[in-house]
Amino acid sequence: MDWTVYILKCSDGTLYTGITNDLERRMAEHNAGQGAKYTMGRGPLQLVYQEVFLGRGLASKRENEIKKLNRKSKFLLISTK
Repeated sequence: MDWTVYILKCSDGTLYTGITNDLERRMAEHNAGQGAKYTMGRGPLQLVYQEVFLGRGLASKRENEIKKLNRKSKFLLISTK
């Protein structure tokens, strides 16, 4: 099953990184205020980055790598895709 690592840009300019096996469903959850606690009240949310992996393990590893990046590095990553 494919897993997606994604980055959302919140209306306050902050970034949220997550993983899912159904990006469309997860975006609907975020936009309905039922996604991550962090994104509640920070909409509208904009999907600015995504990478697809063949398993949850690889996606989780990449999610952790991205979360460790500083803000400037995350924006560089977003701008290259």
